[in-house]
This record gives sequence, structure tokens and C-alpha cells, in this order.
Amino acid sequence: MRNRLSQLLSRPKRLAAIEACAIGLVAGLAAMALGESVSLLGGWRQQSARLVPAYVALPTIGLIAGVIAGWLAGYVAPGSSGSGMSEVKAVLARVPMPMTLRLAAVKWLSATLILAAGFPLGREGPTVQIGAALANQLSHWFPTSPERRRQLIAAGAGAGVAAAFNAPIAGVLFVVEELLQDVTGITLGTAILASFVASAVARIGGSRSWNLNFEAHLSNTIHNSFSVPEIPLYLLLGILAGGLGVLFNRGILLSLGFYRRFFNVALPWRVGMAGLVTGIALATLPIVFRDNAGLRHLLLSGEADWQLVAIVFCVKFGLIILVTGSGAPGGLLIPSMTLGSALGYLVGTLGHYVLLTGSPSTYAYVGMAAFFCAVSRVPITAVILVFEMTSDFNLVLPLMIGVVTANLVAEKLETGSLYDLLLEANGIHLSELTRSPEPWAELKATQVMQPRVETIASDLSLDDALQVFSQSSHRTFPVMAEGRLVGILSQKDVVNRLRQGTNEHLLVADVMTPSPVTAIPEDTLAHILHLLDRYHLRSLPIVDGRKLVGIITRSDIIWIEAAYLNGKENPIGAKTATSHIIYQTRAPEIGKGRLLVLLSNPKTAKMLMEMAVAIARDRHYEVEVLHIIVVPPHKSLVEVPVRTVLGEKLLRQARNLGLVWQVPVHTQIRVAHDLCAAVLQTIESQHINLALMGWRGSNRVPTEWIFSRLVDPVIQQATCELILVKCNGQTQFDRWLVPMAGGPNVKLAIELLPALTSLSHKPLVRLCQVFDPADRAPDLTTLDRAADFLDPYLHDAISTVPLYNSSIAEAVLNYARQDDSDAIVLGASRAGILQQVVNGNIPAAISQNSDRGASPLANHTVIVIRSAISK
Repeated sequence: MRNRLSQLLSRPKRLAAIEACAIGLVAGLAAMALGESVSLLGGWRQQSARLVPAYVALPTIGLIAGVIAGWLAGYVAPGSSGSGMSEVKAVLARVPMPMTLRLAAVKWLSATLILAAGFPLGREGPTVQIGAALANQLSHWFPTSPERRRQLIAAGAGAGVAAAFNAPIAGVLFVVEELLQDVTGITLGTAILASFVASAVARIGGSRSWNLNFEAHLSNTIHNSFSVPEIPLYLLLGILAGGLGVLFNRGILLSLGFYRRFFNVALPWRVGMAGLVTGIALATLPIVFRDNAGLRHLLLSGEADWQLVAIVFCVKFGLIILVTGSGAPGGLLIPSMTLGSALGYLVGTLGHYVLLTGSPSTYAYVGMAAFFCAVSRVPITAVILVFEMTSDFNLVLPLMIGVVTANLVAEKLETGSLYDLLLEANGIHLSELTRSPEPWAELKATQVMQPRVETIASDLSLDDALQVFSQSSHRTFPVMAEGRLVGILSQKDVVNRLRQGTNEHLLVADVMTPSPVTAIPEDTLAHILHLLDRYHLRSLPIVDGRKLVGIITRSDIIWIEAAYLNGKENPIGAKTATSHIIYQTRAPEIGKGRLLVLLSNPKTAKMLMEMAVAIARDRHYEVEVLHIIVVPPHKSLVEVPVRTVLGEKLLRQARNLGLVWQVPVHTQIRVAHDLCAAVLQTIESQHINLALMGWRGSNRVPTEWIFSRLVDPVIQQATCELILVKCNGQTQFDRWLVPMAGGPNVKLAIELLPALTSLSHKPLVRLCQVFDPADRAPDLTTLDRAADFLDPYLHDAISTVPLYNSSIAEAVLNYARQDDSDAIVLGASRAGILQQVVNGNIPAAISQNSDRGASPLANHTVIVIRSAISK
């Protein structure tokens, strides 16, 4: 039975069906719970307004609910503010954003408070983000490929739309048309099934959805009809909806900018202030404004007079923009449909008086879809959504006329939906990232950039800067300060300032352009060319955080384009992916460099991480923690299912340790066919300054490997500084032995020793040097210099010991056993370390023999340090 179940679940399409049902079920339950809780608390709010004067109760409830919801969204689960729809769209475009179970819970609770307090927002945005977050969590509980995870998130979002509107087809179309734009069989099937289940759950549970039982309303006095003379009125409605929809989108962006610029306080106070204003408005306006559902029913039933509807449109238009700008967690699709229904009602009233035909309620439905389309740019979804809610075929033609007209007008005035504009306001340009007009445009900046960049210091005098330009062929220079990019200086900037005759005592920092336009290594050439054209630049610095990692000029792009035109499909020899990131978290990029630590063994992870944060704190570095999952070569890195439980546990412990030591910790999990290749790729892509790795140090490795199959290639190829730690189970290091032989690696070992010994309670350092037994007058200069360097850090905890033996490894090991040393710190050879096997690799020999001996005291942790090498 168990095997049969395993076979059932292992079939992709059956597993997809089970996942889709689970996603639809939880999304439907979440939407139902949200609707019921909003209804319950909303009724209590209206009851309170009857018992206490409305001008006291409504503003107070709005303020308190706004502050609490803002605190939840701002501090408990950052990323849960706002609609949530744009964040889901960004995640589906592979932009890293939080999408967790905590976010779903906080979104549900904060949206409940906001909507129950009378904020003029909708619940479809929260249900979409909640559905996507729950689907993402499901993909973590049952590991799957990154592409499949993306499909599940899209299905969760579609289920959220379906549950909010009780419109399963519209939920699927919204995913295809706006969010995912992918109609492959398994994606479409998963989205359809999830949306159907979510809608069914919402209906069975009696969820108070937007449609308000339209069937019951239509069966009474509402009779929708369409006649040819009404076409001009529907065209007028589409034009008005398109123009006002664009105005609505721009108003929201202006509101966001206003809050950031003139009311830049914490999110709880922004949302609380919006709630206070909303409460005052609701207390002042007619009582019908206090019930959003009742107001929508009034607009669609044809029972309102046009003066009240005009007031509804104007007040709601301004109030929605004001509230949205505060960051309140709530959707914008339902509010836009409310505005559209009011606009349609007004046009329908005009038509009723002019043509003496048609019902204002019919125009309200058309206006609802047209305004919805103008805001979100999903014409097919808009038509199907209203049709699903009304089940009235008489509305199809008017809907198509109004929606298509509104979409054409809106696209003519401004390209992109409201969610695209919100993402662009936050610096995320989805259209530019996905556009590929030419084959070469898909290349990444890291594949084309020049990694060696001529720079200029910010504290250089202007006269000296002129000399630099005269000796170089470059016309612009990136300006650096403390290893970070701070500006850009062009030859024109220098000449113009010199012509003014005010160059005395001026520095480059006084003339440069601060905060220059930059790109990141993962940007495409299409995006880089767009930046060059938009800002009229000749070159563009490539940065990782504020660290300069390369530069791209127009000449580089012209060369690539010419190579493709000449028939070279891969002129730069673009590297194929040797590993694939499936999990990643980022910390503030505030360090002067980056240290990579590879964690795989839970027994040694804590010790390696403690060493990493100690060194990072001493050097003011950030820590990049890497966990690699190796998969068979015949399996795809993108599609193979993997378990990340161990990796996420190790990375979570690493992040906690970083918080304790106040060191920024980035984490990532990679799947790879080859462990070594994945390490080297991470070192290159993350611009690692120092790598820290553990290795077994066993003498049972194959003879062709000096250290190990992983370590040897890393030593040969990694250009960064390298620390190799052979762990023997110690958790405390107090007695340190450092053999001295001169050279850059020993110097680096001495420089790192203060950071390493900070892990000791009472460090005791022995500096030793091995001399030939025949040498009667050994030169102790190297020992004395090292002791002098360490003395300010370790004071009386240092001693120097000359050793006499014809074998360096034997002398070091004998003394380590005699002194009961906990750790031996060795400097590796700078060049040709692996070739020393012919004459005996001293670090390897010490490592491989450090665990031999009759006494447990013979077990030592060996730390091998190698300085950086040139490419």
C-alpha cells in the first residue's frame, strides 16, 4: 500500500493535481476566514457608531486599527504592507522577495483589521498574497524544483483571486494574463484546479465575496439590455474609464511619494493617520458610506440618485489614493471596480435621459470592468470576471466595447499596469528584465564586463586627476573611497572646473558626480544599453552592493553585437551554470569585503561559523554562508526535487550567530553536479575576499589528491584568500601552535591570529621555527617580528620556541604533542602547493599525521592558510 502511494505521488501530473487541490483548499479557507472576520468586526464597528457618537467611534477605531495593522506589517512581517499583488508578480518574475507562512498570517490579520475598520480597500490583494505565500510554503514542505515552485505560487495567487470574487475562470485568466504569462499544460492545469477548489470552498462556506449574490439581485428588478444606439455611450464610458484609470494609478504613485517625502514616519503611524482620516470622512458623509458592501449594492441595483453617486466617486477616488499611499494592507482591484461602477452609473443616467433607453445598472457593470481593466490592464480577465459574477449574456457585447476602449486609451496614455508602476517605483523594472530584442541582449553583465577597472581616489587633488587623464585613454573614472564606489569623474568635469579658475585646493570629491548610475552583475545587456542611452553615458560601473566589480563601455556592447552579426553564437564563451541557487537570504551590504564559509556537517558547522564571524568582525567583512546539495550528473539542476531541511537549519543557526556577533550574514543553498565547481562559482559570482572551508584531513584519500578531491582544485583555482580547517572535534581552542617559515602565507596567518584567538577563554600562543640541528646560531628575526606584531593583542600569552630537526613536519608534530596544542596554524605555499608532493607537502603531512598517536592528546585541529593569488 505504501509503495503504491509512493508511485501515485511520484507521477508529475497526479502530484500536480494533489498540490493544486491542497493550494485551492487552504486559499479558499483563508479567503473565507478573512471575509467572515471582516464581516464580524465590521458589524461591531457599525454597532459602536450607534452606541457612541460616530465622530468619536469611527476615527478612534480607524486610528487604532491602522496603528496595529501597520505595526504588524512593518515589524512582524516586513513585506506584507500594501496590496501584495505587485510583490507576487515580482516573485513570479524571479525577483527575491519574502513569501512565507508568517507573512501570510500577518497579512490575514492586518487586512482583517484594515477592512473591518472601514478602509476603502479590497480583500483580493491580501487573498492573492496569502494564497501565493501558502503555496510557496507548501513547496518548501514538499521539496520541488524552482520552476515548479514558481508554478505553484502562481496557482496560489489564482486561487486567491477566485476565492475573493467567487470566479474560478477569472482567477485562472488573471494568472495567465497578468502574473505568470505561461500557458504550459501543467501550469494551466494546476491553476485551473486550484482556482476551482478555492472558489468552491468559498461558496460552500458562505464567504461574503464581492459579487454579493448577483443572481438574487438580477432576479428582481434588474434587466440588462443592449441596443445599437447605446454604442457611443459605451465608447464614452470606455474613454472616461481609461483616462480616469490612468489618473488613479498616477494618483497612487504620487500619494506614495508624498508619504515618503513629507510624512516619512514609521509605517504604524502612517497607516494610523490614514485610518483617522478615513474615520473622520465616514463620520461626516452619509451613513451609506460606512458599509462598503451595501454601497456597492446601491450602485449596481439602480436605486441611487446621480448626485449621491457623483459624491461616491469623488470621495472614494481621493480616499483610496490617500489610504493606499500610507502602505495599508489592502487590495486595489475591488476599490477600482467600485469606482468603475459609480462612473458607469453616471454615464448610464446620462444615457437614460438622452436616449430614454438602457438601465444605469447595466452601465455600472460595464464601468466596473472597464475601470478594472484600465488599472490592471487585463481586458480578458475583466470581461470574464463580470460575466462570471452576473451570468448574463446580455452584458458580453457592452463589456467588450467598454473594456477594449478603456484598455486602448489607458495604454495610449501610459504603458503598464498599476502593479508594474508600483514595482518600478521601487526600482524593479520587469519589462526591461524580460525584453530581449537581440540574442546578445540576454547576456549578463558579469559575462561581458571588464573586471579590472582603472579607478581614481576621492581625496586626489584636481591637478593630479588631470595628470591621470593625460596618462590614460579613458575619459571617465569611477571614484573610490575606502574600497567603495562613491562617484564618477569625467574628463569633461575636470576641464569645466579648471576653466572656471577655482581649482585651488579642490579634490576629486568636490567635482565628481556622486551616486552614479550603476548596474549589477546579473543585469542583461539590454538593460545596460537602456541605461547608457537614457543617461547619455559612455560607460557603466558594475557593482555588487557598493563594491565595484567591473565596468562595461559602449565599445564592449558594440563588439558583442558585431560578433553575433558575424555568426559567432557565443563570442565570449559564456559559462554554463555549474550550480543553481534554490534558497537565498540577504543581509545589509555594509562590509568592506566578503567571507565565504561552506557548511555541510552539523558537527563542525558551529565551529566553522564561529571562526568566520570572528574574522569577519575583525576585518569588517560580511559573511556569505553556503550549503551545497550535490545531485547526480544525469539530473537537471532546475527540475530535480531536493530536500533543504538540513541546509536551512544550518543557515538559520548561522544567521542567529551573525546577529549575536553583529556581523551581516548572507545565506544560500545551491544544487550542483560538482561540489568544487559550485564553490568556485560562488567565490567568483559573490566576489569573495576570503573563503573558509573544512576538510577531513584523513590519510585515506586517494594518492592523486594532496588534501582532498574538493580542497585541491579550490587551492589551485580560487583567487581569494583561503583558510582550510581540519576539524578533530574540539569545541574550545586555548593552546595555539604557529610554525614560522616566512613568506606571505605565514604573514597572513599571523594577521588572522588575533581574530581566531578571540574564540579562546585564555589563549596561549607558541610561535616556533624549525632549524637544522647543525645550525648553532639560528636567526630568530622572523619569530621576534611575529611576537612583536601579536604583543598588542595577546600581551603575555605569546612565547617563541626554536626547534631543531631535519624534518619540519616531524618537529612540529612532536612539539604539538608535547605541548598538548589544540590547534596548529600553518601557512601554505603561495604557488605550486600541490606540486610539493614530490618533496613532501609540509602542511598536508602535518595534517595527515596530526591524528596519529597513542594518546587522545595527539588529535589536533589543523588550520592551513593561503593568501590570495592573481588570476
